[in-house]
Formats: sequence, C-alpha cells, structure tokens
Amino acid sequence: MSAKPILYYAPRSPPCRAVLLTAAALGLELDLRLVNVKGGEHKSAEFLKLNAQHTIPVLDDNGTIVSDSHIICAYLADKYAPAGDDSLYPKDAVQRRLVDARLYYDCGHLFPRIRFIVEPVIYFGVGEVPADRVAYLQKAYDGLEHCLASGDYLVGDKLTIADLSCIASVSTAEAFAPIEAEQFPRLVEWVKRIQALPYYQKSNQEGLDMLVGLVKGLLAERQQK
Repeated sequence: MSAKPILYYAPRSPPCRAVLLTAAALGLELDLRLVNVKGGEHKSAEFLKLNAQHTIPVLDDNGTIVSDSHIICAYLADKYAPAGDDSLYPKDAVQRRLVDARLYYDCGHLFPRIRFIVEPVIYFGVGEVPADRVAYLQKAYDGLEHCLASGDYLVGDKLTIADLSCIASVSTAEAFAPIEAEQFPRLVEWVKRIQALPYYQKSNQEGLDMLVGLVKGLLAERQQK
C-alpha cells in the first residue's frame, strides 16, 4: 500500500487551509508536515528541491510533487474522488472551466489583497492596516456575490473546490474587511453554508483563529507603543 500523500503546510495559511478542506471533503488523510515560513524553512535547500518557488503548500504524493493550492486541490479531486463522483471538480468541460475561473479569481484578486494586509504586519513590522487596503479587499466581494446568483455555491448548486479555496480566503478577509450583509447578502449566506460543513472547524477555523490572533495581537502591541 502506498504512503499517505505528504502535505508541507502551515495551518495559518489560507491556501494551506484550502487543501485541508479539500482533503477532508474527499475523506483523504494526509501526512502533515509543518513548515516554519517565518523561520525560513521554505527556503532551505531541501525544500527548494520540492518547490523552486519556495511557497506553501506543497504536496508530495508518493513522488508526484504538486505546488500551488489551487492545483493541489484540483489534483486531489481528480485522483481521490470516489468513483463516479466528480462533483468537487467536474469533468464536464463547461463546468470545469467555471470552477477554474473561480479558482483564478481567488488567486488573482481575492488572496493577493489579503496578503497586502496581513504580510506587512507579520513580516515587516507594520502597526496599522491602511483603510484603502481594507476597502480594496471589500471590493473583491462583489465578484463572488455575482457568482452566487445562479445557486447556493460558486458554481451552481453543488459544492466544488472553488468554494473550498475561496472560503479559506473569504473567512480570512472577513476578519479584517467585514462583509456588509445588505450589500452582499448571498455571500453572507454562502459563508454560513460552508461553515456548517462537518470538517470546517478543524480544517479551516482552527488555523484561521491562529492567523487572526497573530495579526491582531501584533497590531495591538504596536499601537500601544
């Protein structure tokens, strides 16, 4: 029997949490390997052999190396979904393109705006989040709100890896850039819907709490000085 897929990750990271959510949705157990990014472990010679871009998460599935959370989620869904069930990442070309579009929206618009808020605090000693960065992050909610016009999930009426990737980002974003219920009612309900998944707490909320606690703690500490 082959070994469990190894995931190099950090629980605070939204992309890593997206992979944890996907694995949980598939009922797949991963061999979790912590990477201390702040300590520079992602730039070690050993890690660079796995991923020259020195980013997490990275998956090692018995010698098959996959990097970038969106690609990892797609890979896991393709390989480990139960026979006959492609709902998480549909094989139908039209549906798959829609899922991919939502994944690209996360990596191209949503997640980068979160990074512009949290990374300066964690790595560069910033003591205040600029209001324009919060407003810029909130603008990204509009795209998701429109996606939800056609169903309960980002691609119609079934949960896909697009939902699992985006909730890791949205739940993080919401801690710093609140979602206005009157402006984005569908998005608010979608968040509640995903939070009700039986694996949400362990796969996302625990790491989210760690990240938010770290960032807000650092901000409070610096503002007192």
